[in-house]
Amino acid sequence: MRIRHLFPTIFLLLTMQACNSSLKIKYPDTSKEDISDSYFGIKVAEPYRWLENDTSRATETWVKAQNQVTYTYLNKIPFRQALKEHLTELTNYPKYNAPVKHKGKYYFYKNDGLQNQSVFYRQNSLDSQPEELLNPNKLSADGTVAISQIEFSADGKYMAYSIARSGSDWNEIYIMNLETKELLSDVIKWVKFSGIAWKGNGFYYSAYDEPVAGKEFSNKNEYHKIFYHQIGDNQKQDKLVFENREHPLRNCSAGVSGDEKYLFITETESTSGNSLYFKDLTTEDAPLVTLENGFDNDYAVVDYIQGKIYVLTNWKASNQQLIEIDPAKPSRENWKTVIPETKNVLTGVSVMGGKFIVQYEKDAASHAYAFDYNGNELYEVKLPGLGSITAFTGNKDDNEAFYTFTSYTIPQSIYLFDVKENQSRKFNQIETKFKQDDYTTVQQFYTSKDGTKIPMFITYKKGMQLNGKNPLMLYGYGGFNISMNPSFNMGRIPFLEQGGIYVVANIRGGGEYGEKWHKAGTKMQKQNVFDDFIAAAEYLIQEKYTSKEKLAIDGGSNGGLLIGACLTQRPDLFAVAIPEVGVLDMLRYHKFTIGWAWATDYGTSEDSREMFEYLKAYSPLHNVKEGTKYPAVMVMTGDHDDRVVPAHSFKFAATLQARASKKNPALIRIDTNAGHGAGKPVSKIIDAQTDMWSFVMYHLGMKPDFGK
Repeated sequence: MRIRHLFPTIFLLLTMQACNSSLKIKYPDTSKEDISDSYFGIKVAEPYRWLENDTSRATETWVKAQNQVTYTYLNKIPFRQALKEHLTELTNYPKYNAPVKHKGKYYFYKNDGLQNQSVFYRQNSLDSQPEELLNPNKLSADGTVAISQIEFSADGKYMAYSIARSGSDWNEIYIMNLETKELLSDVIKWVKFSGIAWKGNGFYYSAYDEPVAGKEFSNKNEYHKIFYHQIGDNQKQDKLVFENREHPLRNCSAGVSGDEKYLFITETESTSGNSLYFKDLTTEDAPLVTLENGFDNDYAVVDYIQGKIYVLTNWKASNQQLIEIDPAKPSRENWKTVIPETKNVLTGVSVMGGKFIVQYEKDAASHAYAFDYNGNELYEVKLPGLGSITAFTGNKDDNEAFYTFTSYTIPQSIYLFDVKENQSRKFNQIETKFKQDDYTTVQQFYTSKDGTKIPMFITYKKGMQLNGKNPLMLYGYGGFNISMNPSFNMGRIPFLEQGGIYVVANIRGGGEYGEKWHKAGTKMQKQNVFDDFIAAAEYLIQEKYTSKEKLAIDGGSNGGLLIGACLTQRPDLFAVAIPEVGVLDMLRYHKFTIGWAWATDYGTSEDSREMFEYLKAYSPLHNVKEGTKYPAVMVMTGDHDDRVVPAHSFKFAATLQARASKKNPALIRIDTNAGHGAGKPVSKIIDAQTDMWSFVMYHLGMKPDFGK
């Protein structure tokens, strides 16, 4: 139930002292409105509802005032500029992506070091001189235009690519003539959550109707559609291929088999589970055939090979299996298991060199094997160590392939892989300015509140003493079947260099142990996720890796929810908390952009009274208690985040500033021309890492010397 609105005003409060700090804070006062919502007869106050209007002048004024306070505070941290210079120096090394081979030519991304966006190159052979094909740094002055994806036509004549601006999920698609490197006149707008699937002289893509002006980044996304675009046509001429008018809150995407014989369409209503359809593109007016019409399981088409469709699925297999479907007999009773489920999670299947290259996840680390098309195991791919394979690229009948390998202390390295001989050799040598041999990563298992064993990766400088005095950053995510696999991030290195410990807890809700592990951290079991993370902190203190006074926590998006929930449930356990682009209002998250799609993980406040009460019990926004001493908090978000709208962070920060004790700072850092994180330019990444780690190290009592 809504009560009348009061126009918000902005003014400054009295000076307040930060705990253990000489840095003074003057928070902007965030005015309150007399608004409440009613859920099953229970009223919930919404005093900061006005901050949901991301385009209002009042919100704009509030954002500027908050940033002024935050940057004034950060500017007084004595080592912040030295940290930025050190991070910039560390980041300045060449970075590559695994090459993709198409029509005898090789395509790859490269960043010379500090370029805001990686540049896309082409070369005729692995030994020839690369030529620049697409440089997104030329598309904007500040580097905030990023390439989202690139796809080639089967004949190799054209390249379609999509770009995103200022971190938004909205994309635009362009087409380049690969012979002349000239852009065609085709421009496709309002594309979101879409692939690019070539068929002949055109491609399939997904888009929404043009949004209401001024509400592009906040209004609910409805009526997703699939179109076919013919080269040379205006977007208005594109053919509508698929839509579901009866269910506006569903997404759909298209894929085409390698030989362009079949169109595959997936339809989703959340982030897990999908329907699957296919259509014979060689027969005019062929029907759209249903393979699965429901959302209980996931179905991902690998390809169409030798007359059969191969699909990766968790149907009757929590850890996934590979099945074979005959398009002439597509009903379920005719489906055949090719690679059955094992105790490890089957995470991906690629087709190259006449084989299936299959990736597994064992205790969150990668393993890979080769199988023939009948499902017989041929060999294990020998990997460099404990870490993650982030990509396998290759062609169906070509023995030459590439993969990338990374871990917490090893930057992404590319390997050239001979599929026939099962031989790998390092394709490029990454030279960085830190001594990676000085660090180690170990995996430990700890026990959560209900007795569940949880793995964690612990990275630190060799020779570290378990004396309970080490500064430690604990990171987690815990949602949407997403695994936290070993990965490299240069931003962590200064913290490790100064004696810090970096820990990633593989908590429930993720995909580390398959769909059962995921479901154990969803809806009415979501508290398991927070219990797992809190237990990780308690274990690290118990084992004397760190102490409460030296423990920081960080997470982004769903991980931002994790940090918000844990800092409000156990404010005594942490010294510093960094909720990044977090889902922090669990009662209204589904009312913005794509938030409705997260309901299978969270449930919604409208489902039932029981679900409402469960959500309210852990919703970070609704559990900030008056006068409680919370950790030093810096909320981080972007003004163009149209995935998790910044209103979550705005309202949470305002509530912390109003209700928490004034012992520790409660700041919010609002990045401008930035979104949820994808495509962020290198300069902004360095700025964000500088500010986060400065805040963390300062409040953990560290006195770093970056000259050492």
